[in-house]
Amino acid sequence: MKQYKYLLQEKDLPTHWYNILADMKNPPPFYRHPATLEEMVNPPMPPPVFPMALIEQEFSKERYIEIPDKVRDVLKLWRPSPIYRAHRWEAALDTPAKIYYKWEGVSPPGSHKPNTAVAQAYYAKEEGLEGLATETGAGQWGSALCFATQLFGLKCKVFMVTISYHQKPYRRILMETWGGEVVPSPSSETHAGRAILAKDPETSGSLGISISEAIEYAVTHDGWKYSLGSVVNFVLLHQTVIGQEARMQMEMAGDYPDIVIGCAGGGSNAAGLIFPFLKDKLDGTRPDLRAIFVESTACPSMTRGIYAYDWGDTAKTGPVAKMHTVGHGFIPAPVHAGGLRYHGMAPSICALLDQGQAEARAYHQNAILGVAVNFAQSEGIVVAPETAHAIQATYDEAMACKESGEAKVILFNCSGHGHFDLAAYDAFHRHDLPDYELEQIKIEQALAELPQIP
Repeated sequence: MKQYKYLLQEKDLPTHWYNILADMKNPPPFYRHPATLEEMVNPPMPPPVFPMALIEQEFSKERYIEIPDKVRDVLKLWRPSPIYRAHRWEAALDTPAKIYYKWEGVSPPGSHKPNTAVAQAYYAKEEGLEGLATETGAGQWGSALCFATQLFGLKCKVFMVTISYHQKPYRRILMETWGGEVVPSPSSETHAGRAILAKDPETSGSLGISISEAIEYAVTHDGWKYSLGSVVNFVLLHQTVIGQEARMQMEMAGDYPDIVIGCAGGGSNAAGLIFPFLKDKLDGTRPDLRAIFVESTACPSMTRGIYAYDWGDTAKTGPVAKMHTVGHGFIPAPVHAGGLRYHGMAPSICALLDQGQAEARAYHQNAILGVAVNFAQSEGIVVAPETAHAIQATYDEAMACKESGEAKVILFNCSGHGHFDLAAYDAFHRHDLPDYELEQIKIEQALAELPQIP
């Protein structure tokens, strides 16, 4: 008899986050100061930006960091999340591959993002802050932080990328329902926003611009600090509850993945699933494990960018990190996968890619939505456009198994639902969804502005 889902109990919720930096022989290099470009060692990051507890986590080399009880109590509202065996999709594809997916759309905001939003709101409350400022692309992160700050009695200011602000009004409404204040970015509320609008009043915006505005707002308002939904180590750390649960569930299923897959804009959901498994590759237990990070062709930092130091935001207010980047000034095409429109990538992921421990690929939006429709018609779940990138990679690997006859075990992170992204599906069904061919000269122009660090 087929088993479709593997469920854990509340008592199985992880008690600690997993820190992959402890197992990396060559972890990413230190951040650099945004103005002087000197290594940021003492203090490791400007105190005005993040709560100090998060800064300590950012640079910790401890393998496991305890999850506070108050954070675990909130996570229990929806965690542990289920793993599904995609029997129906396997049959539809006629593949011998065994496909599993971790379903993060069960959270109140509908994605993986609350896993770190709750933790960040908790530490902000413990520090006595009034509120948190942040950016959001498609709105998954913004809605998660509004949800979390509301639970801890904090205010939330969200700078939402302009194109997504107009493409996804229901996510804005969701944020406002949870008490958040949402403005389209670039806005007239910050110096960074006004400068961008002066250059291009019709700009579609980018995550880099929104980050600049959120940081500026945080450091110019007493009692406020900045909150980030991806890229940095402590965010990826908080997301590892996903992979730790998945390890237990795959053991319940009697399988271990040959391939682990996640979509990546800044890298948090992919790392959350992949890192606890990649630990086995790093220590030699599973040397053949493949880890695939999937991005959009509209913002191909891993597949077409370079591995170099760059600012994390457009206005160059945040730390400089060594990462795969297409340049902090790069403005991506207005694809529906707003969460993948970031010019860089998590430094830890980039170091692993550079060391050959992981691989990357990129897809156009028509391809990924076509496969997402195929997945929905078998499994019933309509996923976010970002998540669809992981499904496309899973499809490709499943088809490779069909050709070779191998019954590989594939696990992907089904990171969020697409209920507020139906405009993308509508455009796809009407054959009105453009694919954007990114000109190399645009990447080269953006890369020419990188800091000169040997």
